Amino acid sequence: MRLLKSTQNPTVNLLTARVFYRRAARAIVLSGEDILLLYTQKYRDYSLPGGGIDEGENLEDGLIRELREETGAIKVQVGAPFGRYEEFRPWYRQGANVVHMESYCYQCEIDTDLGIRGLGEPSFEDHEIKNGMRPEWINIHRAIAHNEDILRHFPNKGQSIERETFLLKLIVEELL
Repeated sequence: MRLLKSTQNPTVNLLTARVFYRRAARAIVLSGEDILLLYTQKYRDYSLPGGGIDEGENLEDGLIRELREETGAIKVQVGAPFGRYEEFRPWYRQGANVVHMESYCYQCEIDTDLGIRGLGEPSFEDHEIKNGMRPEWINIHRAIAHNEDILRHFPNKGQSIERETFLLKLIVEELL
């Protein structure tokens, strides 16, 4: 899968790092200029649905699982690969101080004739509930403008907002 971007947080020193490797899959679900995103109240940002791939799970199966869990998507079809975003950022779990995360992004479709625009009830994890996460169909340009405003005005932003804003802009450029 093509590499879209590779980033390294300026606080990360790879020469002395204890690195944890994590693969994630992220869904691009479009309906015209609307996109299915997750809004997280704690960080006030929009992100693509998706997340970590479990051990022994392939990317597409993990993506379908994550999309169903986070958005309640009823009928999911994984389509063309869009690209891979690689990042090295601080991490404080599994005995590591840096995570090497590779996010594999795929174009997906959901059956929007089912439920509310194709969404049933999400089954969030405890930390997602505590962070105030919710699925939302939103105009992609509005989501980008919102995330850019958060990047400019809020120093306590989430670590993923730069990745997500980059991906949203690239989606506009290449898919709309």
